[in-house]
Amino acid sequence: LAGVLPAFFVGDGAGDVAIDPSAIDTYEDAARLAIAVRARLPVAGAERAEIVAFRTPEQPGEHVALLIGEPDGAPPLVRLHSECLTGDMLGSLKCDCGPQLRAAIDAIAAAGWGMLLYLRQEGRGIGLVNKLRAYALQDQGFDTVDANTRLGFAIDARDYRVAARMLELLGQRRVRLLTNNPDKVAQLAAAGIEVVGRVPHHLPPNPHNERYLATKRDRTGHQF
Repeated sequence: LAGVLPAFFVGDGAGDVAIDPSAIDTYEDAARLAIAVRARLPVAGAERAEIVAFRTPEQPGEHVALLIGEPDGAPPLVRLHSECLTGDMLGSLKCDCGPQLRAAIDAIAAAGWGMLLYLRQEGRGIGLVNKLRAYALQDQGFDTVDANTRLGFAIDARDYRVAARMLELLGQRRVRLLTNNPDKVAQLAAAGIEVVGRVPHHLPPNPHNERYLATKRDRTGHQF
Protein backbone atom coordinates (compact mmCIF):
# COMPACT_ATOMS: atom_id res chain seq x y z
CA LEU A 1 0.00 0.00 0.00
CA ALA A 2 2.91 2.35 0.72
CA GLY A 3 4.53 1.73 -2.66
CA VAL A 4 7.69 0.24 -1.17
CA LEU A 5 9.35 -3.11 -1.65
CA PRO A 6 7.46 -6.16 -0.28
CA ALA A 7 8.43 -6.73 3.36
CA PHE A 8 7.29 -8.38 6.56
CA PHE A 9 8.07 -7.98 10.26
CA VAL A 10 8.97 -10.68 12.75
CA GLY A 11 8.45 -9.88 16.41
CA ASP A 12 7.96 -11.44 19.81
CA GLY A 13 4.42 -12.06 20.96
CA ALA A 14 1.13 -11.09 19.38
CA GLY A 15 0.45 -7.56 18.29
CA ASP A 16 -2.56 -5.69 17.04
CA VAL A 17 -3.26 -6.10 13.33
CA ALA A 18 -3.26 -2.65 11.75
CA ILE A 19 -4.12 -3.74 8.19
CA ASP A 20 -5.92 -6.97 7.38
CA PRO A 21 -6.62 -8.49 3.95
CA SER A 22 -10.14 -7.05 3.78
CA ALA A 23 -8.74 -3.53 4.22
CA ILE A 24 -6.31 -4.11 1.36
CA ASP A 25 -9.13 -5.41 -0.85
CA THR A 26 -11.17 -2.30 -0.07
CA TYR A 27 -8.24 -0.01 -0.84
CA GLU A 28 -7.79 -1.62 -4.26
CA ASP A 29 -11.51 -1.85 -5.12
CA ALA A 30 -12.08 0.08 -8.35
CA ALA A 31 -15.84 -0.17 -7.81
CA ARG A 32 -15.51 2.37 -4.97
CA LEU A 33 -14.20 5.01 -7.36
CA ALA A 34 -16.54 7.98 -7.77
CA ILE A 35 -16.58 11.35 -9.51
CA ALA A 36 -15.35 14.05 -7.12
CA VAL A 37 -15.67 17.16 -9.30
CA ARG A 38 -15.78 18.30 -12.90
CA ALA A 39 -15.07 21.65 -14.55
CA ARG A 40 -14.35 23.23 -17.92
CA LEU A 41 -10.62 23.21 -18.73
CA PRO A 42 -9.39 24.53 -22.08
CA VAL A 43 -5.93 23.08 -22.77
CA ALA A 44 -3.31 23.57 -25.47
CA GLY A 45 -4.55 21.69 -28.50
CA ALA A 46 -8.09 21.26 -27.17
CA GLU A 47 -9.90 24.39 -26.04
CA ARG A 48 -13.26 22.61 -25.79
CA ALA A 49 -12.36 20.31 -22.91
CA GLU A 50 -13.66 19.35 -19.49
CA ILE A 51 -11.69 17.84 -16.61
CA VAL A 52 -13.22 15.25 -14.30
CA ALA A 53 -11.50 14.05 -11.10
CA PHE A 54 -12.17 10.65 -9.54
CA ARG A 55 -11.22 9.23 -6.15
CA THR A 56 -12.13 6.58 -3.58
CA PRO A 57 -12.56 7.17 0.17
CA GLU A 58 -9.35 5.21 0.86
CA GLN A 59 -6.83 6.22 -1.81
CA PRO A 60 -4.72 9.37 -1.33
CA GLY A 61 -4.48 10.32 -5.01
CA GLU A 62 -6.95 11.18 -7.74
CA HIS A 63 -7.35 9.87 -11.27
CA VAL A 64 -8.36 12.39 -13.91
CA ALA A 65 -10.24 12.33 -17.21
CA LEU A 66 -9.95 15.03 -19.84
CA LEU A 67 -13.06 15.05 -22.02
CA ILE A 68 -12.39 16.62 -25.41
CA GLY A 69 -15.02 17.71 -27.92
CA GLU A 70 -18.68 16.78 -27.84
CA PRO A 71 -20.33 13.33 -27.85
CA ASP A 72 -21.55 12.44 -31.33
CA GLY A 73 -23.09 9.03 -30.75
CA ALA A 74 -19.97 7.14 -31.83
CA PRO A 75 -17.58 5.36 -29.48
CA PRO A 76 -15.09 7.96 -28.19
CA LEU A 77 -11.39 7.81 -28.98
CA VAL A 78 -9.83 7.03 -25.59
CA ARG A 79 -6.24 7.15 -24.39
CA LEU A 80 -5.18 5.56 -21.09
CA HIS A 81 -2.13 7.51 -19.97
CA SER A 82 -0.23 6.52 -16.85
CA GLU A 83 1.30 9.30 -14.80
CA CYS A 84 4.97 9.96 -15.62
CA LEU A 85 6.49 12.90 -13.76
CA THR A 86 9.84 12.61 -15.54
CA GLY A 87 8.34 12.42 -19.01
CA ASP A 88 5.15 14.49 -18.73
CA MET A 89 6.54 17.35 -16.64
CA LEU A 90 10.34 17.31 -16.98
CA GLY A 91 10.61 16.31 -20.63
CA SER A 92 12.62 13.13 -20.05
CA LEU A 93 14.01 11.58 -23.22
CA LYS A 94 14.35 8.12 -21.60
CA CYS A 95 10.71 7.30 -22.40
CA ASP A 96 8.04 8.43 -24.87
CA CYS A 97 5.43 9.43 -22.27
CA GLY A 98 5.52 13.21 -22.69
CA PRO A 99 5.24 13.15 -26.51
CA GLN A 100 2.56 10.46 -26.28
CA LEU A 101 0.51 12.61 -23.90
CA ARG A 102 0.61 15.66 -26.14
CA ALA A 103 0.03 13.63 -29.32
CA ALA A 104 -2.95 11.91 -27.71
CA ILE A 105 -4.63 15.24 -26.96
CA ASP A 106 -4.05 16.31 -30.56
CA ALA A 107 -5.40 13.01 -31.92
CA ILE A 108 -8.54 13.12 -29.77
CA ALA A 109 -9.18 16.76 -30.72
CA ALA A 110 -8.77 15.86 -34.41
CA ALA A 111 -11.26 13.01 -33.98
CA GLY A 112 -13.80 15.50 -32.60
CA TRP A 113 -14.75 13.50 -29.51
CA GLY A 114 -12.88 11.46 -26.96
CA MET A 115 -11.22 11.18 -23.58
CA LEU A 116 -7.77 11.06 -22.08
CA LEU A 117 -7.70 9.16 -18.78
CA TYR A 118 -4.71 10.22 -16.68
CA LEU A 119 -4.07 7.37 -14.26
CA ARG A 120 -2.05 7.77 -11.06
CA GLN A 121 0.08 4.70 -11.76
CA GLU A 122 3.58 6.18 -11.86
CA GLY A 123 6.35 3.87 -13.02
CA ARG A 124 3.97 1.23 -14.41
CA GLY A 125 2.44 1.00 -10.97
CA ILE A 126 5.55 0.84 -8.74
CA GLY A 127 5.76 4.54 -7.85
CA LEU A 128 8.23 7.32 -8.56
CA VAL A 129 11.02 6.32 -6.16
CA ASN A 130 11.04 2.72 -7.34
CA LYS A 131 10.94 3.86 -10.96
CA LEU A 132 14.07 5.91 -10.34
CA ARG A 133 15.67 2.88 -8.71
CA ALA A 134 14.89 1.01 -11.92
CA TYR A 135 16.47 3.86 -13.88
CA ALA A 136 19.65 3.40 -11.85
CA LEU A 137 19.71 -0.27 -12.83
CA GLN A 138 19.15 0.69 -16.45
CA ASP A 139 22.25 2.86 -16.20
CA GLN A 140 24.10 -0.37 -15.35
CA GLY A 141 22.87 -2.03 -18.54
CA PHE A 142 19.59 -3.71 -17.55
CA ASP A 143 16.51 -3.12 -19.71
CA THR A 144 13.20 -1.98 -18.23
CA VAL A 145 11.87 -5.51 -17.78
CA ASP A 146 14.93 -6.87 -15.98
CA ALA A 147 15.29 -3.72 -13.85
CA ASN A 148 11.74 -4.12 -12.50
CA THR A 149 12.10 -7.81 -11.76
CA ARG A 150 15.49 -7.34 -10.05
CA LEU A 151 13.77 -4.91 -7.69
CA GLY A 152 11.14 -7.53 -6.89
CA PHE A 153 8.27 -6.00 -8.87
CA ALA A 154 6.10 -7.24 -11.70
CA ILE A 155 7.10 -6.25 -15.22
CA ASP A 156 3.95 -4.10 -15.32
CA ALA A 157 1.93 -3.62 -12.12
CA ARG A 158 -0.78 -1.37 -13.56
CA ASP A 159 -4.45 -2.25 -13.05
CA TYR A 160 -6.81 -0.89 -15.70
CA ARG A 161 -9.98 -1.79 -13.80
CA VAL A 162 -9.75 1.78 -12.54
CA ALA A 163 -9.92 3.05 -16.13
CA ALA A 164 -12.90 0.80 -16.84
CA ARG A 165 -14.71 2.21 -13.81
CA MET A 166 -13.96 5.77 -14.93
CA LEU A 167 -15.44 5.03 -18.36
CA GLU A 168 -18.54 3.50 -16.77
CA LEU A 169 -19.05 6.59 -14.60
CA LEU A 170 -18.77 8.71 -17.72
CA GLY A 171 -21.38 6.58 -19.48
CA GLN A 172 -19.04 4.98 -22.00
CA ARG A 173 -18.96 1.19 -22.41
CA ARG A 174 -17.81 1.13 -26.05
CA VAL A 175 -14.56 2.87 -27.02
CA ARG A 176 -11.88 3.12 -29.64
CA LEU A 177 -8.58 2.76 -27.80
CA LEU A 178 -5.50 4.77 -28.74
CA THR A 179 -2.74 2.38 -27.71
CA ASN A 180 0.07 0.04 -28.72
CA ASN A 181 -0.40 -2.09 -25.60
CA PRO A 182 -2.63 -5.18 -26.06
CA ASP A 183 -2.83 -5.62 -22.28
CA LYS A 184 -4.89 -2.43 -22.05
CA VAL A 185 -7.37 -3.84 -24.55
CA ALA A 186 -7.57 -7.17 -22.70
CA GLN A 187 -7.99 -5.63 -19.25
CA LEU A 188 -10.73 -3.24 -20.39
CA ALA A 189 -12.56 -6.10 -22.11
CA ALA A 190 -12.31 -8.23 -18.96
CA ALA A 191 -13.81 -5.35 -16.98
CA GLY A 192 -16.81 -5.04 -19.30
CA ILE A 193 -15.66 -2.29 -21.67
CA GLU A 194 -15.99 -3.16 -25.37
CA VAL A 195 -12.99 -1.99 -27.41
CA VAL A 196 -14.41 -1.66 -30.91
CA GLY A 197 -11.06 -0.68 -32.41
CA ARG A 198 -7.40 -0.23 -31.51
CA VAL A 199 -5.71 2.85 -32.95
CA PRO A 200 -1.86 2.64 -32.96
CA HIS A 201 -0.06 5.45 -31.15
CA HIS A 202 3.51 5.45 -32.39
CA LEU A 203 6.00 8.29 -32.22
CA PRO A 204 9.57 8.36 -33.60
CA PRO A 205 12.33 7.28 -31.20
CA ASN A 206 15.25 9.39 -30.04
CA PRO A 207 18.78 8.17 -29.20
CA HIS A 208 17.89 7.98 -25.48
CA ASN A 209 14.74 5.84 -25.74
CA GLU A 210 15.49 3.53 -28.68
CA ARG A 211 16.26 0.58 -26.39
CA TYR A 212 13.25 1.35 -24.20
CA LEU A 213 10.92 1.22 -27.20
CA ALA A 214 12.59 -1.94 -28.53
CA THR A 215 12.05 -3.60 -25.14
CA LYS A 216 8.37 -2.68 -25.18
CA ARG A 217 8.08 -4.20 -28.65
CA ASP A 218 10.17 -7.33 -28.10
CA ARG A 219 9.53 -8.22 -24.44
CA THR A 220 6.13 -6.79 -23.48
CA GLY A 221 4.22 -7.28 -26.72
CA HIS A 222 3.57 -3.70 -27.74
CA GLN A 223 2.30 -3.48 -31.32
CA PHE A 224 3.47 -0.37 -33.15
